[in-house]
Amino acid sequence: MTYTAPLQDMRFVLRKLCDLDAISQLPGLEEATPDMVDAILEEAAKYAGLELSPLSRSGDLAGLGFEDRRVTMPEGWKTVYDMLVEMGWNSPSASPEYGGMGLPFVVNACIQEMFHGANMAFQLCPMLTQGAIEALECYASDTLKETYLPKLVSGEWTGTMNLTEPQAGSDLAAIRSKAVPEGDCYRISGQKIFITYGEHDLTDNIIHLVLARLPDAPAGVKGISLFVVPKVMPDGAPNDVHCVSIEHKLGIHASPTCTLSFGDSGGAVGYLVGEVNRGLEYMFAMMNNARLNVGIQGIGVAEHACQDAAAYAADRRQGKVDGVEGSAAIIHHPDVRRMLGIMKSRTEAARILAYRAAAALDFAHRAVDPEARDRAQRRVDLLIPVVKGCSTEMSIQTASLGIQVHGGMGYIEETGVAQHLRDARITTIYEGTTGIQALDLTGRKILRDRGAAVQEIIDDMRLSAAELACESSPHGDWTLLSRSVSHAADTVETATRWLLDAGKETAHTQAASAMNVLELFGLSLGAWALGDAALAAAGEPAAGGQSDHAGAKIRLAEFYAQQVFPEALARLSAATDGASSVLALAPSDLHSVA
Repeated sequence: MTYTAPLQDMRFVLRKLCDLDAISQLPGLEEATPDMVDAILEEAAKYAGLELSPLSRSGDLAGLGFEDRRVTMPEGWKTVYDMLVEMGWNSPSASPEYGGMGLPFVVNACIQEMFHGANMAFQLCPMLTQGAIEALECYASDTLKETYLPKLVSGEWTGTMNLTEPQAGSDLAAIRSKAVPEGDCYRISGQKIFITYGEHDLTDNIIHLVLARLPDAPAGVKGISLFVVPKVMPDGAPNDVHCVSIEHKLGIHASPTCTLSFGDSGGAVGYLVGEVNRGLEYMFAMMNNARLNVGIQGIGVAEHACQDAAAYAADRRQGKVDGVEGSAAIIHHPDVRRMLGIMKSRTEAARILAYRAAAALDFAHRAVDPEARDRAQRRVDLLIPVVKGCSTEMSIQTASLGIQVHGGMGYIEETGVAQHLRDARITTIYEGTTGIQALDLTGRKILRDRGAAVQEIIDDMRLSAAELACESSPHGDWTLLSRSVSHAADTVETATRWLLDAGKETAHTQAASAMNVLELFGLSLGAWALGDAALAAAGEPAAGGQSDHAGAKIRLAEFYAQQVFPEALARLSAATDGASSVLALAPSDLHSVA
């Protein structure tokens, strides 16, 4: 269960596929030179491997203490959290104005992947704090910023987001928590469930961002406001917010998932963020940050599962293989190589897409040219549901295959690899289920602009296919890769055209096919990503021939083209031809009645 950050691949993706040089020339990011970024990633990798990783297994086994409304974290977690704060890893991309490092979002993506890969249950806390920081930076008053941002940025305090209520899961229109004006603040009352790190002993204060309704608020999502509700008031007095229970979960055992009660004794003091009735709009800033980071979280878990499975397969000897003397390490068996190939190629494809989304976020925030900013924002909006939905689904498949590579030993908890599957399973659920990401992609992103953002990415894919067709390196099957990326572009284009036509007929048809559209987008964009990676690798200088890294990149892209991408064609058929079969199913067809 040891974890080693994949620094070589991270640097390759940053420099060759995300244009780190151009990002370091954006206003405010001039110090993020490749050499500086290398040094930062080296230090983050040490912290992830030496400090976070050893606590992942022990935290999973120990779990949490809960007594008298207080959560106790596992042994060693407070020490490692204090190290995180001291080293500045709590908020790498936050503004230096409030004490942050001011790093590019794409560099922070690398750091987040390392920390999630090393210890997902731990990194959930800083991840949510980063989302709270972003929401306050964008929408809070100067007074709230001055009061809360410095200590959130430093990590002296942590942040949460409070949306879900017992009767309101994904349907936020059903939120009932109340906010009653009282002078320059509000009294908050209600209950929130599934609040990650809603209570812990890592810091003295926790800053809750809470959705609630004013007494005269309109019904539905248009009547929701956002409030800062600190656990401890500025004068040191406890606020009227308490953890009444923690959940006993399938995975992330060392991450406290809390039920919080606000206002048991008259109302928790809260402060309005921005304008009334615009809370959901503001919270989506936090959720978008979280959705991108949850996708990266899935990639981190998948990378760790890949490392464990490959290490076991290289060591475990069983059976005979032609060309190998004696009992062969199982990594030589074709089916084991197939499984490891699926795990590694899908993880690396997801990494490229996630980092490209983060890089687009940098350009959207800082590019001088308004048209460049707008184009980058369209790319961010399109990629976030794909990264969140497909990377997390991929992480479950990868963790499951990792268990299969281990055979019976993988099913035994003592080996630790089952933890990857248990931990990864939540990633497709929180911050919007995969189905919600699919509806976001098809409804809000594709139908909203009539496929304009998709066409931009199709144009980029066709350009990549043309460049692959012109590659003359003898070390790859460039015809195969060019054809794969071209077919991927065709698949995305066909699905988009069908979706635009189907959307005119009935929203139910679009909804019935949304999940298949999301998956085919992920698989197709993955073929494009790995095609670009192979092309970049072919140009790597290597003494005496192709480097091992470059050769592996090219072979993985070829494997993906033949073993993974074909699933996209099946997804296209299911999307365009299968919606009616979904809608034809009656509820009575789906459950047994005694």
